[in-house]
Amino acid sequence: MYKLIALDMDGTLLSPDGTISARTQRAIRAAKAQGVYVVLATGRPLEGVQRYLAELDMETDNDFVLCYNGGLVQNVKTQKIINSELLSGIDAKNLESLANDLHVHVHAFSPTRGLITPENSHYTQHEADINEIAVVECNFNKLTNDEAILKVMMIDEPEVLSQAIAQLPEFLYDKYTVVQSTPFFLEFLNKECNKGVGIAALANYLDIKQEEVICMGDAGNDYHMVEYAGLGVAMANASQDLKAIANVITHSNADDGVAHIIEEYVLKSSIKAI
Repeated sequence: MYKLIALDMDGTLLSPDGTISARTQRAIRAAKAQGVYVVLATGRPLEGVQRYLAELDMETDNDFVLCYNGGLVQNVKTQKIINSELLSGIDAKNLESLANDLHVHVHAFSPTRGLITPENSHYTQHEADINEIAVVECNFNKLTNDEAILKVMMIDEPEVLSQAIAQLPEFLYDKYTVVQSTPFFLEFLNKECNKGVGIAALANYLDIKQEEVICMGDAGNDYHMVEYAGLGVAMANASQDLKAIANVITHSNADDGVAHIIEEYVLKSSIKAI
């Protein structure tokens, strides 16, 4: 029996228009009513998740959320941190220098400063708009070397970013967790940080076994949690890499893929068990 469902948001839980379908909402509420934990696992900051948590009635002290691709796992109501793995100011400075060499834009998330960037750009503004937060223009040289940084992102037009990715030094993949969440976002996280680590930490905290966990996603930043899960699910619209490791491929985010899995593997199983 599955006891924990972790859901990526963009491209998975959210329909292409950025909404959660009525069918998916019903399935999530039915699973929660049976005592199953349903957790949003996203690259977004908490501010970009809160309206969806409210919409799904996930604001109690029995609800949890994973933000920044696993950089922060916490209780929604009490704000208690279950797991946190961060970068530092020196990481931000070094990655900004590399971004400049590769001719791509860069921004980062700071626990105290918010969404920071040396220079605002189209995709940084897009990040701010979808998460309903402000952009703070900040010279990364002003960061102290040991200042906490949640994640650093290289952002640019997909074709420009692809060229930059092809030129990344190999040592970066040993030093950081590097994941591409969209064609225009490349994310750098603490080496010990990814969605899989975050969900594993939460499952351990809740005394839930790995085989009792379902994880659903569509992109490269979902790879680790789909690989970790007892039932790893890729959306029909997922990348080929993710589909290759998934146990199940469900319908697309435009066709209630999340609801389909919950109905088939959680709600139907519960009915059979009665």
